[in-house]
Amino acid sequence: MKALKVSFVELTARDKAKSLLDDKTFRELLDPFEGFESPHLERQDIVPQSDDGVVIAQGEFNQKPAVIISIEGSFQGGGIGEVSGAKIAGALELALRDNQNGIHTQAIIIYDTGGVRLQEANYGLLAIAEIAAAISALREYTSVIGVIPGKIGCFGGMSLTAGLCSSLIMTKEGRLTLNGPEVIEQEAGIKEFDSQNRRLIWNTIGGEQRYSMGFVDYLVDDDIDSIKETVQKDIQQKTASASRSELVDLYRARLQTIDPLQPKNSQDIRNYWNGTTEKDLDDKKKEESSYESRGRTWFSSLAGESENETVASVLSADKKINDEPIRFISVVPNENSRFPRARHGEVGLEEGWAIAHYVREAMEQDKGGKPRAIVAVVDVPSQAYGYKEEFFGLHQAGAAAVDAYAKARRAGHPVITLIVGHAISGGFLTHGLQANRILALNDEGVNVHVMSKQSAARITRRTIQELEEATKKTPAMAYDVTSFAELGALHALIDGVGAAYPNRKDIKKIEEHLLEAILDARSGTLDLRNRLESKEAKSNRWASIEVRERLANQW
Repeated sequence: MKALKVSFVELTARDKAKSLLDDKTFRELLDPFEGFESPHLERQDIVPQSDDGVVIAQGEFNQKPAVIISIEGSFQGGGIGEVSGAKIAGALELALRDNQNGIHTQAIIIYDTGGVRLQEANYGLLAIAEIAAAISALREYTSVIGVIPGKIGCFGGMSLTAGLCSSLIMTKEGRLTLNGPEVIEQEAGIKEFDSQNRRLIWNTIGGEQRYSMGFVDYLVDDDIDSIKETVQKDIQQKTASASRSELVDLYRARLQTIDPLQPKNSQDIRNYWNGTTEKDLDDKKKEESSYESRGRTWFSSLAGESENETVASVLSADKKINDEPIRFISVVPNENSRFPRARHGEVGLEEGWAIAHYVREAMEQDKGGKPRAIVAVVDVPSQAYGYKEEFFGLHQAGAAAVDAYAKARRAGHPVITLIVGHAISGGFLTHGLQANRILALNDEGVNVHVMSKQSAARITRRTIQELEEATKKTPAMAYDVTSFAELGALHALIDGVGAAYPNRKDIKKIEEHLLEAILDARSGTLDLRNRLESKEAKSNRWASIEVRERLANQW
């Protein structure tokens, strides 16, 4: 008689972790009895939870050491704040340490998350960058398996981390997307995406669609045994093949086969998409765009003309400053973009894959020699908000860029970010937040955040005025760069520069700051730990530091 199926989706985060680990091996780290709650919620009249919505479980999977990270979707929509994000990043960092020391530890992440917890905003943004960095590094030693069972799914910046996983397991009920339907509707209008159209949602970001387009590896039933057997099968079959985020030329070629302005039925699109190979890639120089922006102004001032423009919205050029070779990369507006939702400097599909290409190209060219510095000039209003962007895997394009920057950093390339304008949401996660060192101009036109005020208000069910009041209690919710600097992630906040219209003196000043940051990066570690070592971080990200210390003591 066939055994009855037992729903995995309906389990709590804790029970999901228990169900995957071998019997009697479950041991929770930093459990609810320690009472380590988010220090930022109560002051906003939100009841915190004593595990902050994330369960870290050590044990054995198939009689081998494993760590399972399970996100509780029923608390704050699975949103990632400072404590929950530090638990995830800290656990992955410890698994990395184990593997580097010869202790093979399997990592499994169970996703049930809406992305950044907006009530903690930039705390969550930094945490997700650190999670992504840890997955990218850990993947060099062991597979990192992601499970997206359903209920909420995997949204926002956490979708980029899912795109970094070695393998993804998903049910039909799961959803995987960078931008949620409500956010697309808010930013682009109901004609672009009707958030009430359930069929549209499932046909765009649901499990079956993601599997059919190759964005997940296994489509399984909502059943504990099915999911556990699939995890075991994946571990046993895993070879040294490239992860999706490394298949840059393949996905660039696939995008070229798509005409986003010509509607086709889903099956035709899948045939084009899955039938394309790297050999179909056309790398001819594309039509240029002359639309001005801070990103273009500063790129031109520092690097001159773009040399490698196969996508007009991504500028790339190599230049020496005082004999220091540097590759500059900037995302700029392109009024002629094939994808209308990415015409104003947003990081879209073509942008994400192009960034990954230019970073990896520099790495390949520098093999066996001195790794050149890579400077990301950042002025990105957001990621692109659109139906086609989500259908064709915007999260995966972003993950590819994240992976490329992280891998370059680990290979010894000093990766420096220069924020000259907007650094918003998934656009900033994709282009800028994996840097060894981050510089920013101290200017009112420079801001950092996870979402526009209008969308943040809609998602949190607050008015814009209520959001602005909340920023007074939690600086990480503020948009200005000086508030972001208080979190300790900036290497330097640069005063006295004409941010919009730099003169020669301004350019010289920035060049000096870049050279100092490059020198500092070359003498530092290859990970992101320096962000937690600054005076500002010790004061304002103490919870991120303490979570890691407690996890290490209990590991």
